[in-house]
Amino acid sequence: MSSVKSACIVGAGIAGLTAALALARKGIAVHVLEQAPVLEEVGAGLQLSPNASRILAGLGLLDALAARWSEPERILLSSGHALAPLAAVPAGVFARKRWRAPYGVLHRAALQAVLLDAVRRESLCTLTTGRRIGSTEEALAAAPADLVIAADGVWSRLRKDVPGALPAHYSGTVAWRFLVPYGAAPPFLDPCAVTAFLGPQAHLVAYPLVEAQAFNIVALHAQREAPAAGWSRTGDAARLLDAFSSWHADIRRLLAEARDPLMWPLFECPDGAWTDGRRTVLIGDAAHAMTPFAAQGAAMAIEDAALLANTLAHPSGTAEALRQFEATRRERVARVRRRGTFNRFAYHARGPIALGRNLVLSLRGPESLAGDLDWLYGYRIPD
Repeated sequence: MSSVKSACIVGAGIAGLTAALALARKGIAVHVLEQAPVLEEVGAGLQLSPNASRILAGLGLLDALAARWSEPERILLSSGHALAPLAAVPAGVFARKRWRAPYGVLHRAALQAVLLDAVRRESLCTLTTGRRIGSTEEALAAAPADLVIAADGVWSRLRKDVPGALPAHYSGTVAWRFLVPYGAAPPFLDPCAVTAFLGPQAHLVAYPLVEAQAFNIVALHAQREAPAAGWSRTGDAARLLDAFSSWHADIRRLLAEARDPLMWPLFECPDGAWTDGRRTVLIGDAAHAMTPFAAQGAAMAIEDAALLANTLAHPSGTAEALRQFEATRRERVARVRRRGTFNRFAYHARGPIALGRNLVLSLRGPESLAGDLDWLYGYRIPD
């Protein structure tokens, strides 16, 4: 039987709510503390790859999610200069068959709403909003528990309570997001695909959000100087247009006509400690915030939550459980980071390197490209 009978989770985002559900299903009582008075998820779209949707299905959430998402037929890589396709990975029905779980895209708020509804229906879960927590001691004073789980994001306040944990730093990339209603969408936006348009020092991702009846657009480009930290802020749109100045005219027009694009600098956490081995553990962005070049930020948080619950359910003692959790997750997260670093290099390549990338992609078939993702999308959390 687990030595952890209760847990206090700080943060009611995707990581915190998933952890609450996963722990409750193992018989562990959970109290979630959230600083916001009302839960409103920031951001717009979200990709849930099969490694994440498999876990959510195991928590009984797949039907609720399927009612609010779409499953794209393919993941496309296309030229930002010519709008010509470079490669495609099949998804849709193919994803369910190959990786035994769906690949879905939805609004972040939709995922949070599904998780929140499940948490509120779970008898072992308690949620308190409007409670700002700045330390492990404050968390335990507000909700006494055997363990504090810091799921308070990239700017975690509890990170300082874990010796060896390192603060987040600016990645050198900024991202802009906005929505384009279906009725105003240009023809090159494919409603059946997640499309990444590639170009020098920049790329743009587009996919449909069925609930919003709009395409989610995320434009990412390199920027040496760090803007002020934050999720949703207006930026200098001239910088956005300048970063894509050499791209196809249709994409430049899409960016120029964007309504109220929001900019956020991308921060990431170095490879520091995630637990004090005793009473505090970091999960999700609080532990290992990463740039979105592998589209795995939310998926890694969901995996963290599931593995932590599985590990704490073993009768090995809290210290050993936290050691095993960190060791197992560190190896997995490091591999995902390496994939993201590779994608950034490939997506933002220029000149001869970009030509070589395009040639290699042209020689790879869809099944071959899908096989490269088996380690990522086919991953199963150890029991």
